[in-house]
Amino acid sequence: MVNPRFWLIVPAAGIGQRMRAECPKQYLKLHNRFILDITLSRLLDNGQFDGCMVPLNPRDHWWPDSESARDERVQTCTGGAERADSVLAALDALDGQAADKDWVLVHDAARPCLHPHDLANLIDSLAEHPVGGLLAAPVADTLKQAGGEQPPSVELTVDRSRLWRALTPQMFRFGALRQALAECLADGQPVTDESSAMEFSGNMPVLVEGRPDNIKITVPSDLGLAEFILGRQ
Repeated sequence: MVNPRFWLIVPAAGIGQRMRAECPKQYLKLHNRFILDITLSRLLDNGQFDGCMVPLNPRDHWWPDSESARDERVQTCTGGAERADSVLAALDALDGQAADKDWVLVHDAARPCLHPHDLANLIDSLAEHPVGGLLAAPVADTLKQAGGEQPPSVELTVDRSRLWRALTPQMFRFGALRQALAECLADGQPVTDESSAMEFSGNMPVLVEGRPDNIKITVPSDLGLAEFILGRQ
């Protein structure tokens, strides 16, 4: 039996509306490097990947100036309107290179603080699992559910003992993930991450505990925090 190979997808077709910046957030700079370049290098330099696909926005004119554009390990394709569309486009672009039983790791372009230990632990923990799973962190804060009025008031305190924050990478078999995403999009199911698509198909992913500092840069205040984390790592 041929051992499964490992592929990386980093969707980068978003425009980062909440950052209110002049460019998509993946092209903002930390330590004088594009966030996308930091993210890709931390993955590719610490994991044994057979290839990497980066879905880009059709109007992206920043990519040619990136370090990653000159990296022979990285391929690109045209992304879609939503994350799920971009990931499916990347899977379609890998068709013919990847086999159904190969592993695909999908990671957010705006998560440059992934620790190499978490990447290795995810792969080691799931290598023999039939479905796959994702990095996640147990919820630490007390959670309040709000009522519908304005301004909102507390309706109840939510039990956090079984709640986790979904992180990335998320790791699934190539064929199963491609089919799950295609079915969700065809059925109009909301897909916020790859795990939700797999859950819709009846395959329950495994939660692999990861570091809570694997943050996603979403708003301007996240830039300083990410810079601090990277400096400490």
